[in-house]
Amino acid sequence: MKAAQSPASRQRSLLVAPQWIGDAVMAQPLVAMLAARGERLSAIALPAVAPVLRAMPGIDEVIEAPFAHRRLDLGARLRLAAQLRGRGFDRAYVLGNNLKSRLVPWLAGIGVRIGWRGEAAGWLLSHCLREDSPGRRPDMRLHYARLAGDVPGRGLATPPLEHAPLLARDVPQPLLRLPQPEAARTAAQFGLRPPYVVLCPGAEYGPAKQWPAAHHAALAALARQAGLQVVLVGSARERPVAAAIVGQVAGDPRGLVDLCGATTLLQAMQVLAAADGVVSNDSGLMHIAAALGRPTLGLYGSTDPRHTPPAARRSAALWLRLPCSPCFRRECPLGHLNCLRALDPQWAWAELRRLMEDSGRSTPAR
Repeated sequence: MKAAQSPASRQRSLLVAPQWIGDAVMAQPLVAMLAARGERLSAIALPAVAPVLRAMPGIDEVIEAPFAHRRLDLGARLRLAAQLRGRGFDRAYVLGNNLKSRLVPWLAGIGVRIGWRGEAAGWLLSHCLREDSPGRRPDMRLHYARLAGDVPGRGLATPPLEHAPLLARDVPQPLLRLPQPEAARTAAQFGLRPPYVVLCPGAEYGPAKQWPAAHHAALAALARQAGLQVVLVGSARERPVAAAIVGQVAGDPRGLVDLCGATTLLQAMQVLAAADGVVSNDSGLMHIAAALGRPTLGLYGSTDPRHTPPAARRSAALWLRLPCSPCFRRECPLGHLNCLRALDPQWAWAELRRLMEDSGRSTPAR
């Protein structure tokens, strides 16, 4: 039997995390695969994504990189690379497709830099993978996991690299962990009382991913009729839609709590971790809730659950797959948003109840 590697002898690897929360969650299977074969992983992440990386099993260290979206920030990248140089990283896994994401490991002198060919045509990578079907959008969990394929030695630059012959069924589900006592304390801090369900009405990408406010309000009313407290979670950008939802739900205002813009990302994650069920647009919060093992229903309109699915345990996706969907547009090009308007709140409520009951968290009797 092969002896286990000592911590000192394990390979040190740097992970350059994606800039979007949902993509970062979908990269966790790659983290799990690398950690399982003995790699010690440090991750570079934007501050807005770092709490997700800290909740990932398999990540030993998170290094916050204060880079702005759509900016080169060359000085900051040079300083970070200088800090990393000499720390003994054997290889780097670059999860972004652009040139900026490859700069730090290249500047830090990390010899093996692995990533997808992407829009930068493999520049600054020592080993790159090429998509089998460039016109198709892959399952992102599988897309990232394939970076764990075997790589030749440090001195052999062999782009394009043959990716591991992985299938989606071979890839573990995304997993995040948060201490339950801390999650319960945060929920209590915001006046939440179990059982409660969370609605996540926002989506960073645009309105073509957002279920109508009236549908959220109808679902909230159904949940409250079943004796559940309803909590709205999102960023400050979701305050207008949250106000619209609150304004359309009649009854005792204590049964509906609007936390949009009132939490940090870590606090939002803790609120999700203590929830009995979650309904969300295709967003980062949906992926977090599913990876935390909460009964999670994802609502898909302009996007495709085959491309960005929630974690499979205790989760499901509603998607109509109309002739015009998925279009992957920020706004409905036809102006009707039928892909989301036709997702009936009663249908969503029935699916959420099923998920909650299957997980052993049955809703109270009316």
